[in-house]
Amino acid sequence: MDMARNNPLIVFNWKENPQTLREAIRLFSVLTKQAQSKVRKNSTIVACPPFVYLPELSKQLARNARLSLGAQNVFWENGGAYTGEIGPAMLKQYGVNHVIVGHSERRQLGETDEMVNKKVRAALAAGLHVILCVGEPLSVRKKGTVA
Repeated sequence: MDMARNNPLIVFNWKENPQTLREAIRLFSVLTKQAQSKVRKNSTIVACPPFVYLPELSKQLARNARLSLGAQNVFWENGGAYTGEIGPAMLKQYGVNHVIVGHSERRQLGETDEMVNKKVRAALAAGLHVILCVGEPLSVRKKGTVA
């Protein structure tokens, strides 16, 4: 999918939802139809479901849909003894084009700027479009301070 400089990017981060594959397929189907009919033609629409749904949803992705698959996270290595991590090559095999990196929720779990940097570099090297989160949690924003 071509990412022109001034084209809007609309990202649906599903977080840890839905709880079943059946519901994920239904949601993805609705999103696909909406992307085809109701969103501006120059927009890029990205669905970022939980990792476990990527294999099946990649099969559901219509070739003519203006919808792209994204991942909610990525690891900076493509293989090795990294239990629970997902490397860029794993994502690419399921047609993932975008990846969210540096989300404030991940940072609250201990992700550092150094880790985010490694993830960004690995994702870009793999040809993924990076959606880099640079915001802060709502509690920090409301205080008017920077964490």
